[in-house]
Amino acid sequence: MILVTGATGNVGSEVVRALLDADEPVRALSRAALATIPSGVQVVPGDLDRPETLAAALDDVEAVFLLPGFRDMPGLLTQIGQAGVARVVLLSGGSAGDNDANNAVSRYMARSETAVRESGLPWTFLRPAAFMSNTLRWAPELRHGDTVRAPFPNIRVANIDPYDIAAVAVQALLTPAHEGKTYYLSGPESLLPADRLAILGAILGRTLTLQALTPDEARAELNASMPAEYVDAFFRFYIDGTLDESVIRPTVEEITGRAPRPFRQWAAIHAAAFAPAQKDHQDVSG
Repeated sequence: MILVTGATGNVGSEVVRALLDADEPVRALSRAALATIPSGVQVVPGDLDRPETLAAALDDVEAVFLLPGFRDMPGLLTQIGQAGVARVVLLSGGSAGDNDANNAVSRYMARSETAVRESGLPWTFLRPAAFMSNTLRWAPELRHGDTVRAPFPNIRVANIDPYDIAAVAVQALLTPAHEGKTYYLSGPESLLPADRLAILGAILGRTLTLQALTPDEARAELNASMPAEYVDAFFRFYIDGTLDESVIRPTVEEITGRAPRPFRQWAAIHAAAFAPAQKDHQDVSG
């Protein structure tokens, strides 16, 4: 049995599907009912911020796909180890190796990796570049117009499809061959936000425009949607240049035997999310 945390998230949902496709028994952890979980997945209640609630979820589990950043990572890993789990695959991030205690994102990634290492459990760390699915943040604007407001317009990123992260994760979950390895993952091309928007526009058959935000505009918009310490972290990454996600890595192909999906393929699969909103039509005849 494989336990998947974050089973309805961008990566976790793809891990679930990939395990089902491999005919592996899958269990999803949830604090509430999961309406979107595929059939064939066992859903078990539990709260990763409360390790004492996980006994049922961990029963007869061989491997865990784990997200980072929970309140008591050492306690959580102790609970996982006491359940007899054979290996943990941790979804981390490229900044985890920076050892930058002043960066909130780097800090929680690094602390999560440290907790896994110190648990004594066999582990694999996945450090992907930014997800292609982050492009869904443009969906509300594109449902109502053809312009996207974008922070950090000059930053190239080799975005990766969560589908490819999941494909690597499943290899690490099912065999001991990847234990003790840290994998940096990327997509097959390094793109600016304007490049991704142009590709998306071609898929949608629309002429889309990118409105580049100044640093001050970007900070104001980001502050409205996330804690200030995370906004500061992204400015450290992309304005101060402490994180380079532009590098194209061979890792996905080396592990899975196939090239990672290009952004065009992701955009075609998810095109419906960006479709114009349907206007309500009312009978206004007199």
